[in-house]
Amino acid sequence: MKRANSHGKRNNATVTRTFFASRRLQLLTIAFTLVVPLVAIPSLGQETPTSSTSNRRVEKDLLGQKEIPGDAYYGVQTARALENFQLSGVLINHYPEFVDAWAIVKLAAAQANTDVGAMKPERLAAIKKASDEVLAGKYHDQFLVDWYQGGAGTSTNMNANEVLANVGLEATGHAKAEYQFLEPHDDLNMSQSTNDSYPTAIKVAILLRNDKLIQELKTLSASFRAKGQAYLEIVKMGRTEMQDAVPMTVGQEFHAFAASLDGEIQQLQDAEKSLYAVNMGATAIGTGINVPKGYPEKCAQHLAELTHKPIVPATDMLAATWDQQGFVVYSAALKSLAIKLSKISSDLILLTSGPRAGLSEINLPALQPGSSIMPGKVNPVVPEVMNLVAFRVMGNDYVTTLAAHSGQLQLNAYEPIEGLSILESQDLLRKTSMLFRTKCIDGITVDEKVLAHYMETTVGIVTALNPVLGYDKATELANEAYKSGKGVLELIREKHLLTEEQIKQLLDPVKLTGLDKSKYEQK
Repeated sequence: MKRANSHGKRNNATVTRTFFASRRLQLLTIAFTLVVPLVAIPSLGQETPTSSTSNRRVEKDLLGQKEIPGDAYYGVQTARALENFQLSGVLINHYPEFVDAWAIVKLAAAQANTDVGAMKPERLAAIKKASDEVLAGKYHDQFLVDWYQGGAGTSTNMNANEVLANVGLEATGHAKAEYQFLEPHDDLNMSQSTNDSYPTAIKVAILLRNDKLIQELKTLSASFRAKGQAYLEIVKMGRTEMQDAVPMTVGQEFHAFAASLDGEIQQLQDAEKSLYAVNMGATAIGTGINVPKGYPEKCAQHLAELTHKPIVPATDMLAATWDQQGFVVYSAALKSLAIKLSKISSDLILLTSGPRAGLSEINLPALQPGSSIMPGKVNPVVPEVMNLVAFRVMGNDYVTTLAAHSGQLQLNAYEPIEGLSILESQDLLRKTSMLFRTKCIDGITVDEKVLAHYMETTVGIVTALNPVLGYDKATELANEAYKSGKGVLELIREKHLLTEEQIKQLLDPVKLTGLDKSKYEQK
């Protein structure tokens, strides 16, 4: 009985083991079925692995080997930067002119190196083909490094070197990464360092974009001029310290807006001159190590030809490699423009205030409902957004100031934030100036009834009576007007101090405001 019992237990154990072995096999099969698809799904933010090793390539640098996507035109150093600096999401290709600037700088360097006998003509030809492709708007999607990066811009420089090298290789019948035919360091970076090519690329980008900004500002100024001509003889009250002052015309006010913008355009034209001197050929710190004789002059010459700007070599390469004065000067001009546009915008907000309990002298185009709770409210949204942009530009100028004074010894490592701040300010000012013109200034109208009412009831016109009635009598009229609540013209009529013909002559815009119509017709 005991043996039978024991035998039964052994049979039961065997069945149990068989059962669990079978279950384990089933579970492993299920797990394998589930896990294999999961392994094939990349983690968010990572590259999608390719199914074939032919779609990958291996490159190496100081830190060792690294796999690169086979269709990428960037190389190993860019790949490392993409791993290290995923910070702002603002990539260097966010501003296309900055990518174009790199193509221009690298082409000018290659041309100069060829001129002095340091580069073989066939390598220049490959670099020119690559640069032309980039300048035609291709391969911008390969310039992927974040603007926020350590290393004084080295990652950006290498991104440009690697992309242009691989584009040049394919353009000359070679495969990507066949660097024995065109090498990112030896060829694309020949006679260069990040410390001279990076600030030069920023300067070139700023110069390319400055013309576009100035052109838009000229168009905006013309819009103010057109509005000034349309309302040149419409009289209104001028104000100082928000108090009634003396009469002027609406046209004079708008022409003054235009004149102030013309001054800012001149400032931008003058400020760009501080960017003409470049330190190409300075290499690491300004001593020109590894640079062939004649290269700096030739490089500046080619940059001038490619940009149509009078670019010249810096007179002191050591100073030019750490000195940020050009960026400081140009950023200050952008800040000055922002201040001017903000002031004009704030004036328009005041002039359109109301429409019943404010000045309500002008009407801005109604673009959208202004409140989620107040029916009928329309806000001056375009002058408001101009102020927002102006505040940002002012802040960007302060960032540039901080970065410019914070470099140590022979280099300033904070040029990336200067470049980003200036390019952002340029971009915002140009786009918002266009919006300001098309959605606001061009559509402004004037409420002539309101202006006439203010002229009839204001005390400020009393100043114009000084030559006619004398200061004492004019002061007496002003006091009576304030106490009675009556207008000065109303009191003049009541007291028969002037005839209607005299009042009409007094209110003649030419006599009242010193209006010289020929001055504005010339504009």
